[in-house]
Amino acid sequence: MTTSNKLFWKISATLMVLLVVLGFAYVFISGYIGNQYMQETHQRLYGGLAESVLKELKPYTKGQVNETDIKDIMHSTMIMNPIAEVYLLDPDGKIITHAAPKGKVKAEKVGIAPIKEYITATEKPFIIGDDPRYPGTCKVFSAAPILEEGELTGYLYIILQSEKATAISSGLFNSYMTKLGGNLFFVSLIGALLFGLLAIWFLTKNLTNIISTVRRFKEGDMNARIADTDQGDFKVLAETYNEMADTIVGNIDQLKSIENLRRELIANVSHDLRTPLSIVKGYVETLLIKEENISKEDRVKYLKTSMSSLERLEKLIAQLFEYSKLEAKQIEPKKEPFFVSELAQDVTAKYQILAKAKDIKIVLNKKENLPLVFADLSLVERVIQNLMDNALKFTPEGGTIGIDLDVTDNNVSIQVKDTGPGIPEDQQAHVFERYRKADRTGNKQAGAGLGLAIVKKILELHDTSIHIKSKMNEGTAFMFQLPAYQTT
Repeated sequence: MTTSNKLFWKISATLMVLLVVLGFAYVFISGYIGNQYMQETHQRLYGGLAESVLKELKPYTKGQVNETDIKDIMHSTMIMNPIAEVYLLDPDGKIITHAAPKGKVKAEKVGIAPIKEYITATEKPFIIGDDPRYPGTCKVFSAAPILEEGELTGYLYIILQSEKATAISSGLFNSYMTKLGGNLFFVSLIGALLFGLLAIWFLTKNLTNIISTVRRFKEGDMNARIADTDQGDFKVLAETYNEMADTIVGNIDQLKSIENLRRELIANVSHDLRTPLSIVKGYVETLLIKEENISKEDRVKYLKTSMSSLERLEKLIAQLFEYSKLEAKQIEPKKEPFFVSELAQDVTAKYQILAKAKDIKIVLNKKENLPLVFADLSLVERVIQNLMDNALKFTPEGGTIGIDLDVTDNNVSIQVKDTGPGIPEDQQAHVFERYRKADRTGNKQAGAGLGLAIVKKILELHDTSIHIKSKMNEGTAFMFQLPAYQTT
């Protein structure tokens, strides 16, 4: 049995149980309301019986019970309503005499509150009172006060449904319930069940299509999508599944892309590590082999070249370690107010020697009275240094590197620009990615491409971003902003 069939039968069984419960509840409520209706009808028809009898006969004469009139009251009441039971009560509800069979009346008094409410009501409401023959049960009644010379001497209390009437009514009610249950109940139940099963089948048919599509996706059909989501009965489910499938496929493609880039990184890092190691190894072997024949000047030259390669190797390893910490969010910025103009001045001074060796000019342009910025001093210095390293790498001899500082709204903007060959437009969106290296000259440059990736990560820690502006053969500019320090 398939999942959809199981669901169909589960829903059908639930519907069957629900309809049976509702059916019984309907019959019970209908019977209860019908019984109430019959009692209220009986009370409205015969509610004035006690008052009518007392207009013709007087149960008391000078404070004494008039036996003749009592018998006449009983006789007249039985003629008017053969199923009635007559009781003569004192003002407190105690039973003085009655017309019920001897030994059948078990109560000595009845509650007086319903009687008073019934008598004082302008429009006779539906009220039930105590049944003296069955203490604890209530029935519809008629009541009227007995007055003698303007004083209350008791009540005429008439139960409008005697024991015999109750037995007959109960028998008829049971017969009515049987007919109702045997006809209307079962007909309605079967009709509702058939209609419900049809509706469930129609609804689960769409669900079957959804299950089939999900199964296809599970088995490897990544293009499996639920069609006509606007017309189905499970629109939200279908749209959610389609969105989930698109997300999964997107994540898979992204993972594949990351895996390819990871392999590229490993290849680049391996190459970058191998190159300085090979240089060091070659010069060390040369020194060992030609130890006695090599001149002092060549020895120093070989050692300096080896040292340069080792420094390059050290820098690459430090970059990898730094980026790993940034990516793992192990670095928390320690923000403080400082003058970014002073920081830019210090970085410019440090890079002047390197720039002079390549015949590159460094120009610092800063606006007067720049405000303090609120950031991590060492991390911002790292950002500017990486941008300067990047500019020095690609700026040709005789070129210029500029550092521009300005104020924009409540931020200080920093821009590092060069007069290098520029970055192709199709590569500009990828220069900050960990696994990519910008190709400005048509040839791959040295380095694993981590400098700008580190810049982006550091600025993300400061809730800001970096932008690039570049044109081929005109140069490249990197721009970012830091929030100005707000003094209170």
